[in-house]
Amino acid sequence: MKKSLKWVALALAFSLPLSVQAHRMWMLPSATVLSGADPWVTVDAAVSNDLFYFEHFPLQLHNLTVTAPDGTPAKAENQSTGRYRSTFDVHLTQPGTYRLAVVNSGLFASYKEDGKPKRWRGSPEKFAQEVPADAQDLRVTQTQGRVETFVTVGKPTDTALRPTGQGLELAPVTHPNDLFAKETATFQLLLDGKPAAGIEVSIVPGGIRYRDQLNEIKTKTDAEGKFSVTWPAPGMYWMEAEVRDDKASFSAAKERRATYVATFEVLPE
Repeated sequence: MKKSLKWVALALAFSLPLSVQAHRMWMLPSATVLSGADPWVTVDAAVSNDLFYFEHFPLQLHNLTVTAPDGTPAKAENQSTGRYRSTFDVHLTQPGTYRLAVVNSGLFASYKEDGKPKRWRGSPEKFAQEVPADAQDLRVTQTQGRVETFVTVGKPTDTALRPTGQGLELAPVTHPNDLFAKETATFQLLLDGKPAAGIEVSIVPGGIRYRDQLNEIKTKTDAEGKFSVTWPAPGMYWMEAEVRDDKASFSAAKERRATYVATFEVLPE
């Protein structure tokens, strides 16, 4: 029962816009810029109301990928999932920038069975097996979600940052590990490899638990999918963007929801 409730909660977190839902998915590395011999990084991953505080659910690591600076897969070691958070370590054996990402895709369905509302989340392969063929008021949404962060050893590099062409992705103009307070950074959002124009972007500094105001920064991508942000202060920041369209690849789905979430560290000026 607890496992079922957990998946329902996560499904709702995927299906509701940021303005409605308070649960935020994120990964938080112990450091984003490192140097020296034999560096490691430990990453916390969670779904929570406050940033970056553990009080809701762990972020599942089933679809975790780590991309090394040369573009090859790297290993996420010592993976563990507890009551409120997941953790893993990465041995940073190459100089340059690593991309750490949890990429999820699937279906979310709402319907009625015998007059009672039902919700379901799963893979296209399980849809026909687990959702009744005669379900009433069936509404199916295809979901694509990417939650990521970046870690650099020594000089920043770009190879690991290359987009995959699937879903909503970040194509940095300013390197994500080269951010400083009071300076302006520029990024580009891509949807299926093409510029995502007119997309609202929300940026929130960490430490929500310890202040009265959210201090949210809102902006929107231009015709080239680009947007800029001037960082008000050093610290860890959470960024979220969302697209809803009718480009679902699954025939039963009439809508697609693609989301992008990233954690950045902004250093003192």
